[in-house]
Amino acid sequence: MDLSKYEAMLASRMEPTPFPIPVQELCERYEQVFTAAVNDVLREEGLIAQTLPNDIMPLREEMKVCGIAFTVSGSPSLELKQEMEERARMLEAIGPGNVVVWETGRDTVSAQWGEMMTRVSKNRGCRGAVVDGGVRDTNKVLKQDFPVFCKYRSSNGMLGRFRITGWQIPVRIGEVTVFPGDVIFGDIDGVLVIPRRLAYDVLLRSEAIRDSEIKLAAMIDSGMTPTAVVDSGGYF
Repeated sequence: MDLSKYEAMLASRMEPTPFPIPVQELCERYEQVFTAAVNDVLREEGLIAQTLPNDIMPLREEMKVCGIAFTVSGSPSLELKQEMEERARMLEAIGPGNVVVWETGRDTVSAQWGEMMTRVSKNRGCRGAVVDGGVRDTNKVLKQDFPVFCKYRSSNGMLGRFRITGWQIPVRIGEVTVFPGDVIFGDIDGVLVIPRRLAYDVLLRSEAIRDSEIKLAAMIDSGMTPTAVVDSGGYF
């Protein structure tokens, strides 16, 4: 891709496009649908790689979250200098309606999230966290009723093992580039990244799918054959 075109694309994705409804309403309505429906809508738009790696799953099956991406990046590191200060500055930048999305450089050792980050983030109005890495203090995180999605659990803290390298920048997790301001939606089937400019239209179509599936379930439960269901506009 031509560099100038790439820079223009990057700038457009970083632009905080306003939603036609308040962020809280948008998030609450997303949490009333399900990722499979949203995924199907994204596929209709030609976006077939918006799913974060399948091993990023909720700490509890019933956890569901939608919010505005607050991105964090980091990588394994032995360096200690100014690490706590960097963490504090990052946490102070989190705002209401955010979901923290943490890219870890494919770390498999450290827990990037824990009890105290949960406390601070929740107090700042954050709606949840999605970590391409680990979580510790799991029982204390769960008690706070704060949705967390991660790859693994570990007692290993970050200090002396892992270091924050930046926040509110585009990050790459699996096949997906996540931009600050994108919409993040996760449930029992994993986590999706919805480009901000499409988020409201995707929501409307997803709500329509949810409502149509209620009717589809009624067809099936009434004893209709699969062929009859398809002939009536249903699907499987």
